[in-house]
Amino acid sequence: MIVLDSVGVGALQDAGVYGDEGSNTLGNIARQVPLRLPTLRSLGLDHIVDIGPGAAAELPRAAIGRMAEASKGKDSVTGHWEMMGVVLDRPFPVFPNGFPRELIDAFEQRIGRGTLGNYAASGTKIIDDLGAEHMRTGKPIVYTSADSVFQIACHEESFGLERLYKLSEIARKLVDDYNIGRVIARPFVGTDKNDFVRTGNRRDLTVLPPSPTVLDKLVASGGEVIGIGKIADIYAHQGISRNIKATGNPALFDATLQALATAPDRSIVFTNFVDFDMLYGHRRDIEGYAKALEYFDGRLPELLDAMQTHDLLIVCADHGCDPAWPGSDHTREHIPVLAFGGGVPAGFLGARDSFADIGQSLAGFFNLSPMAYGRSFLH
Repeated sequence: MIVLDSVGVGALQDAGVYGDEGSNTLGNIARQVPLRLPTLRSLGLDHIVDIGPGAAAELPRAAIGRMAEASKGKDSVTGHWEMMGVVLDRPFPVFPNGFPRELIDAFEQRIGRGTLGNYAASGTKIIDDLGAEHMRTGKPIVYTSADSVFQIACHEESFGLERLYKLSEIARKLVDDYNIGRVIARPFVGTDKNDFVRTGNRRDLTVLPPSPTVLDKLVASGGEVIGIGKIADIYAHQGISRNIKATGNPALFDATLQALATAPDRSIVFTNFVDFDMLYGHRRDIEGYAKALEYFDGRLPELLDAMQTHDLLIVCADHGCDPAWPGSDHTREHIPVLAFGGGVPAGFLGARDSFADIGQSLAGFFNLSPMAYGRSFLH
């Protein structure tokens, strides 16, 4: 199970509500940068989104389609939960003008010191702006984004990683009353704004899904779920048998191959490739995004070759983050879905009404009881 974080394929019908009408992460990149994606093209990707000039596969090697998001919102948690069968009828709250004063006051009282920030910002820019003051005063930087996130940035060395994690645990208890989706610890290093950089020791503390996911069902039936990267954090470590940390797309790919080699029957190896979103989408780096896509495509044959006869590969995304779009936020888009192997016939899956079709398909693949949402594409 591979999530290409933020690799959307075109605006949803309600994208205008979010200010995203016309967004198309993959399509807009391809319009500006020639994309060399021979493996994804052979599997059928260019049948659902224009990825630029190239020989399209007349018949795709995989089952290929595009999915609309039934839940409201455009954040990672909402998208990941829906693909595993949990559809939200209302979005997590967001705080474009900063968090309520009473929440910040309560947080400061609990941690025994003041804070900096409390506004919506790019994570890289806010440490440039406030990192030096944080190091001088010891006050943590608190900020949010277009997502439902309470983010805390602290210097990994001068403040301390474990102290930052402790602050995040305190914040997680406080934000439950506000139904905030995630608290994220954002450690960084460096001496001043010219070399501040975030490290790979990020930690996400996520609210529990409101109902069981297909991951929960698989683990309860004796199966195994191996979460790689930030997967375990997204599901609040619920329905996860093993958590493998890795930072950066190359390391995530290596960890995926290693996990696949040792995974038992009735297991899911589940990886989120976060660099697309974190390093290139939010930073509106079209060239970097294109290179990351080509890197993934170049390594994808390794994964296909490692698959056994009855293995099923699903590749999808969780939302969009169009680097050609104004601002630095996610974009409300369709996602691609590609299913290869596992007895799923190659062809066209068409337009799907919900990401939950993935979860329903996995429930059928593992002979689990059906999920409440979604329509299987196994047959």
